[in-house]
Amino acid sequence: MCGIFGVLALDGRSLPELEKWLRVGNKLLEHRGPDDFGIWTSSDCSVGLAHRRLSILDLSSSARQPMRDTQGNVLSYNGEIYNFRELRYELQNSGSFFRTNSDTEVLLSLYEKTGIDAITKLRGMFAFAIWDETQRKLVLARDRIGIKPLYYYKQSDTLYFASEQKALLPFLPTISTAKGALAEYLTFQYTISNQSMFEGICEVPPAHILSAEAGNVHLKRYWDVTYNIDFGKTENELKSELRDLVEDSVSVHLQSDVEVASYVSGGIDSSLLYSLASTKLGQGLKAFHGTFGTPAGYDESRFAREVVKSQAGELHIRDITSTDFIENIGRVIYHLDQPIAGPGSFPQYMVSQMASHQVKVVLGGQGGDEVFGGYARYLLAYFEQCIKAAIDGTYKNGNFVVTIESIVPNLGVLREYKPLLQEFWSSGLFGPLDQRFLRLINRSTDFKDEVDWSQLDIGIVYERFYEIFNSRTNVAKEAYFDSMTHFEFKTLLPALLQVEDRMSMAHGIESRVPFLDHHIVEFAATVPADIKFRDGKLKHFLKSTFEHDVPKQVMNRRDKMGFPVPLSEWLNRDLKEFVSDTVASMETKSRPGFNPAAIRKNLEQTRKFSRKTWAMICLELWHQQFHDRSSHFRALLK
Repeated sequence: MCGIFGVLALDGRSLPELEKWLRVGNKLLEHRGPDDFGIWTSSDCSVGLAHRRLSILDLSSSARQPMRDTQGNVLSYNGEIYNFRELRYELQNSGSFFRTNSDTEVLLSLYEKTGIDAITKLRGMFAFAIWDETQRKLVLARDRIGIKPLYYYKQSDTLYFASEQKALLPFLPTISTAKGALAEYLTFQYTISNQSMFEGICEVPPAHILSAEAGNVHLKRYWDVTYNIDFGKTENELKSELRDLVEDSVSVHLQSDVEVASYVSGGIDSSLLYSLASTKLGQGLKAFHGTFGTPAGYDESRFAREVVKSQAGELHIRDITSTDFIENIGRVIYHLDQPIAGPGSFPQYMVSQMASHQVKVVLGGQGGDEVFGGYARYLLAYFEQCIKAAIDGTYKNGNFVVTIESIVPNLGVLREYKPLLQEFWSSGLFGPLDQRFLRLINRSTDFKDEVDWSQLDIGIVYERFYEIFNSRTNVAKEAYFDSMTHFEFKTLLPALLQVEDRMSMAHGIESRVPFLDHHIVEFAATVPADIKFRDGKLKHFLKSTFEHDVPKQVMNRRDKMGFPVPLSEWLNRDLKEFVSDTVASMETKSRPGFNPAAIRKNLEQTRKFSRKTWAMICLELWHQQFHDRSSHFRALLK
């Protein structure tokens, strides 16, 4: 795991300050690679690559980056290629010689043999930049799922790229907010396009290649997930295949020349991965868990203890406090680069900090909800459709995967979602499926008074939503469950992976996510929805496949809270002054497009730390970390 940065003169001119620029970008990524760094520039100074190294495979200096091959191609690479040993064996049989034991050299050798088609052979998480000396071409690429980040900024005839947006800020003429991305954030609390919150900075989308040659820049998709349902296999056959795929993924994710540990939240996904990994290794891994000892109701450590105890492992717990929040939330936003949905990034930052004192590699359960359908809103959406189908007498026509009779026993999952139910149904019932799902996830209505919507084009945001949700290239028309999970796989998951990457890399930790092996993702997309969502049971397919691999009290949980943070309880005590000062800052600095007085009024009336409050606080802290420090970033180039 590492950080990459680079600059290319698209017109081939010499860049006199190239090395200085590379050092500036590299310095801003120092946290991603505390073990080593390297810089390479072409002989004519028209292109340069920089690298920060976190040593995981082949810890020797011979595996340093940027790495150059005999043809003059140069690679700066971030991630892990889990099938690199198999690829190395194939390359050796075709005449390739290796001087390291790194996956970096395998990638470079594979590119030399096959060009950019090499990317289709890779299994893993990655973002890389290759300077192709023969073709005088720059190639940027990102893994299929988007686990590893990559951003770029094009100014006139110069292209800049980096693992994190902050490394590009010194090169912007001004630091300003992209209004389209802001509208997306206020609607979903994450962005759904490749435009970042910083005007001018874009993301290389997951499963895309960006190539730059002869002054032209092109983006091309090389992979996508398609829901071609396999109705020819029994549920037991599908379960057997899933078990093989998940166990294999866990095995390859344990490859490392340093110790591998695991996050264990007390939920099903991380608990399952911990149990399978411990079984594979023949011993319990070290595990890391964050909890809130006070107030009551936010402590899930008993579940984590049960899981780790079942494998005779070693559990490390961090008790997280309101003081931790005040002292660290600014750093959290800095490392995130942009505001993000939900406060779960904060405890993840704290747990990663604890883990970094002992290990470099940690397994995480990210992706289980998006791949296997774990969000309660899916059940809520289907509940409404079941009622409609029961009234119309149409639920047996094959368009619905659950019936009203079967779903009722599982509605207890919605116990904590009564306010959402009330709000969801307040706007009517039984509308088109895409409009109803948008209603479930749309947060823009929360900001009627706080935001000046006349400055933002919400219509474009909705158009983008409908385009993704109604994609018939990926999902059949009748598959409501698959349409929901597909949308969040394409939009919410990248936002959560941003958190996963930034909060771990903030402390020099590599986070691995075995559920997002592309073989598992592709397979899950072929499983019929009535198996994945049997009788309205969230993640039924995953749970029933591995029901004996995790302690029953964890596997049968119906009260998992995600990564809860007691902000409402803290608000009227420890956080009162902090929140008040943050809102006051927004007022004093007159952030364009916002009405801080309305935000303050809402806080005084509700005395609760709502998602609305979180969204506004994140925006203000983001302005403080970046917009208010624009002169600091510019000064780095002097």
